[in-house]
This record gives sequence, structure tokens and C-alpha cells, in this order.
Amino acid sequence: MSSTFKYLTPRSYRDPFLCDPSLHEKSIAHCSVYSKIKRLIDILGAIMGLLFTFIVAIPIFIAIQLDDPGPIFYSQIRCGLQGKPFRIWKFRSMIINADQQQHLVKNEAKGHFFKCNKDPRITNIGYFLRRSSLDEFPQFWNVLMGDMSLVGTRPPTPDEVKQYSAYHWQRLAVKPGLTGEWQVHGRSTITNFEDVVKLDLNYQEKWSIIYDLQLIFKTIFVVLSCRGAC
Repeated sequence: MSSTFKYLTPRSYRDPFLCDPSLHEKSIAHCSVYSKIKRLIDILGAIMGLLFTFIVAIPIFIAIQLDDPGPIFYSQIRCGLQGKPFRIWKFRSMIINADQQQHLVKNEAKGHFFKCNKDPRITNIGYFLRRSSLDEFPQFWNVLMGDMSLVGTRPPTPDEVKQYSAYHWQRLAVKPGLTGEWQVHGRSTITNFEDVVKLDLNYQEKWSIIYDLQLIFKTIFVVLSCRGAC
């Protein structure tokens, strides 16, 4: 275990002292971060996911070029474990330079994250990629590299994290995940940031290898049913 991190068990995470603004939350890491079994599952899952990603990449590339010619991949800086920045990868589902046009889109989320269910920047093929969650598959590379986990929290942008209070920093005590409580319990239908935080802290309190596996299997059902996707 790294000496730079404090060790945090699931049950001790609700300790009241964690809400003290004077505490430097970025020095606290959840015990799941050090689980070798969780990391092994991440590696195996990432390898399997990348194999599938390579298979679908060619037809997705062709579809993107026919719909809106440009790069097949989209990358963005997100904040991971304890706020550490990393570059996340997705299949491109928006027009080129969509980030520069975000100010033109209404934010329908409540709190410290951006969400728009009817974003005009999304391409025709982009809507399909999002509803099927295929746009997320390149993130298996992030999982393999260790910046993400198969199960964790939704990775926020640096602009979102700048608005965090001490309480909100607690959600970054685990690695961001391809899936998690937010994805399983509603995804885009949950637009209140405080509800997202509650789900993330609930995951940290309940965490176990078995619970991770349960969330993974639930995610497969959610993805196949396109429930909560936008």
C-alpha cells in the first residue's frame, strides 16, 4: 500500500470527520483501490472488452465517416482517483469541436456536472452509439492502463471538480468506472448531482468483489435494454 494514501474501509467511510472542510480529502483512498483481485478482474475484463472493441471499430469507423467525416475517437481530460487527471477515450458521437460549442447547449443537470439529453451536437450515428453504449467501449483501454476500473464512479471533468465541496471529494476515493451505481440505477435519467454523490458513496460503503460482479451483470442487462441511455 502506498504510504501517500490513507486507508479507507467501506464501513468507516461514513465517519463524520470526513465532512470537515479542513480535511484534505485527496489524501484518502478507498480500500478497493488496493484490491489485487479487483485489479485482476479489471485486466481480464479490459482484454475481453478491447477484443470486442477492435471487432466493432471498423464498421463504426465507416459509419462515422459516412455521417460526419473526421476522427473515429474522441478524447477528453477527466479526473480520476483523488482528482488525478487522465485522458479518457470514446468513439466520437458528436460533431468536431463540440467542446468549444458547449456554451450553446442548455445544461439540464442540477449541480456540478453537465448533462443535456437533446444535445444538437450529437451526430446521427452518435445517437446510436450512445443508446447502445458502444461509444464507451474504448474506455476498456483506460481500464487496462489502470486509470479506470470496470466498476467505480462516473469520471468528472476538471471544471466539475473545481466546484466540489469537501463532501463531494469523497466520491473520488475510488477509481472512476466503466459502470457503477449511476449507470445501473438510471444513467441519464438521474440529473441531480447530489443524487449521483449518494449513489457513489453507497457503492463505496457496500463495496466487495461480489458486489462489483453484481453491478457488472446488471450493467449488461441495462446496456442490452438501452435503459436510461440518451
